[in-house]
Amino acid sequence: MEISMFGLGWPEVAIILIVALLIFGPKKIPELGSSLGKTLRGFKEEVNNPSDEDEFDNE
Repeated sequence: MEISMFGLGWPEVAIILIVALLIFGPKKIPELGSSLGKTLRGFKEEVNNPSDEDEFDNE
């Protein structure tokens, strides 16, 4: 039984994580994860509850 994430198997995900660790270093990974989480959370909020500021007005 293979569990996949975005069409990738666990070996591919592990390789991507190892490469990211080598590129960014262990101290930068939590910061990147945190900023990615905040970005996704903000995106979800805007999709579910769009603000009036971003709508185009037909004048």
